[in-house]
Amino acid sequence: MSSFDADQELRATSNRTFLVVIDDSDEMTKALRYACRRAQHTGGRVALLSVIEPAEFQHWMAVGDLMKEEAREEAEERVNELAAYVHEQTGCMPLLFIREGRLKDELLKLLDEEEQISILVLAAGTTSEGPGPLITALTKSDTVGQLRLPLTIVPAALSEADIDALS
Repeated sequence: MSSFDADQELRATSNRTFLVVIDDSDEMTKALRYACRRAQHTGGRVALLSVIEPAEFQHWMAVGDLMKEEAREEAEERVNELAAYVHEQTGCMPLLFIREGRLKDELLKLLDEEEQISILVLAAGTTSEGPGPLITALTKSDTVGQLRLPLTIVPAALSEADIDALS
């Protein structure tokens, strides 16, 4: 059995799926690298979630529909680009999820629906405003108790070498 076959067999029997929420932040790439490295080292796999937030502009239905379609196309393009990165890093295609709605709500729904997701990986922001709106929302006492899995927060200040050493 080749090492590639052994890696594929380990992934097939592993129950670790590391979910990364896709956004446009610089720190998201830190969470993605960490999840890829952990999946690679534990025989797990990565899942990617992109959430298309509802447009605030709803005056004309046709314009709103066009904006929604453009947002979906951009989300699909970004997810596919990152899926290629995950495959390159882990040798395994990630699970892909694209949802429409409010980020926190859609994330919590996905975690309830997809039992194979076992770890949520997010990266903290580097601004003085705090770790980021999603981490802030998820760590509030009324929400953190709802999570059925561990939340891993990757500090955005870590270098790629730091992430590789930790994971």
